[in-house]
Amino acid sequence: MSLYELILLGTGGGRFTTITQRRRTAGIRILGDGLNLHLDPGPGALVYSISEGLDPQKLDAIIVSHSHPDHYTDAEVLIEAMTRGMAKKRGTLVASKSVLRGNSACEPSISKYHQQMPEKVVEATPKIKFQVANINISVTEARHTDPDTVGFRFETGEFGDFAYTSDTEYFEGIGKYYEGVRLLMLCVMRPAGKPWKGHMTTEDAVKIIEEVRPDQAVLTHLGMQMIFQGPAKEAKLIEKKTGVATVAALDGMRISFGETIKMQVKGAKTQQELNQFF
Repeated sequence: MSLYELILLGTGGGRFTTITQRRRTAGIRILGDGLNLHLDPGPGALVYSISEGLDPQKLDAIIVSHSHPDHYTDAEVLIEAMTRGMAKKRGTLVASKSVLRGNSACEPSISKYHQQMPEKVVEATPKIKFQVANINISVTEARHTDPDTVGFRFETGEFGDFAYTSDTEYFEGIGKYYEGVRLLMLCVMRPAGKPWKGHMTTEDAVKIIEEVRPDQAVLTHLGMQMIFQGPAKEAKLIEKKTGVATVAALDGMRISFGETIKMQVKGAKTQQELNQFF
């Protein structure tokens, strides 16, 4: 079986990071054997896909965790790419209820026109499972200011699982959704001591990581206060407290997920050079 590759096209999140683009907000591309998926295509997803040599017309799935602009803004244009300019009904769209139909807090963020073009549309609610290419995906619970927000767990079979929490605050029982995952990507908006309702801080990440005990934790979707504080420093704090290998993601970072988990950053040719980034 081929390795899976996760390309973090953007590692920023929140209003001011999005507005300033201090970190990109382009989401994550996931590649595997017959798999080409874009997760949470916020502003810049199209442009940075192309700049990284990732043809958006080769997408076979788009996943949107909730109806906030830093997660959905480029979804429609990626649907247009995936469906060959809306000329061919193809691919899968997976999105929360709020994205597809709206709720008390949010309007729908993908038009009915665009929703009709993917071959398959999945409304993502906690605990449901679906398949894209040869990978099984479970929807996990999140608690955020969009009440329909969800996370995702990707089950590869031979290589085990990796997961993405999306935006969420810590709550009792969140760890059960990620038990046994080897790679856990956490949306950690704020540093230690800077709580914000509906979002995760460094302290929250510590609690989740201690419950899950993944092989590797990756912090992403970083807000401005986290960026100013120093994400790498917060990652080291988490690693010291939990004993779990933890890094703060960088824009353009590539994660190879197979028998081992390896990270690559442009400009780093050796492990020693890579360590300097973290």
